[in-house]
Amino acid sequence: MANPWAGEVEVVLDGVAHRAKLTLGSLAELEAELQTETLVELVERFEAGCFSATDVLALIVAGLRGGGWDGRAADLVRAEIRGGPVEAARLAAQLLARAFAPPER
Repeated sequence: MANPWAGEVEVVLDGVAHRAKLTLGSLAELEAELQTETLVELVERFEAGCFSATDVLALIVAGLRGGGWDGRAADLVRAEIRGGPVEAARLAAQLLARAFAPPER
């Protein structure tokens, strides 16, 4: 089970639950994959609702890799994400929000 206080999100692939979390390493991979100047650009796209399927896929892959998953984007393309594309977009946005949320006091 994912721990939201630790920035984790649960992603169910082909019926199997996985923890996803954006770590510094997975964020670096994400930047390289999306070729963005800053992660702020990606956050702004999600906030404005102007994100692409590529953004969602890259975020889910980065989060899963940050959670210890050894797969690649090609593996995720063939997997069924519980809830479909809409749920995948929601999970991607949640990953971003949890990664950049201010610490609880």
